[in-house]
Amino acid sequence: MGVTSSMPNWEYQKYHSSDRMKKERVIRNRNRRKAEQGGLVRKGDGKHIDHKDGNVWNNSPRNLQVTAGSYNRRKQ
Repeated sequence: MGVTSSMPNWEYQKYHSSDRMKKERVIRNRNRRKAEQGGLVRKGDGKHIDHKDGNVWNNSPRNLQVTAGSYNRRKQ
């Protein structure tokens, strides 16, 4: 039995598989992993790693902060 996905296959092919999106995903995962190792967040805690200046390419430690997921989604 295969795994079902809520994301349509065309969405992945046209958007999520692009080189830019792959790079952004790697950066998000790296930032989250560093925060987990530092004890700032845990899996399933509902917290997000937020970029203070809103620039996803600026990943300096000074620009990253842990926020509640609801706050981070509202901010956008």
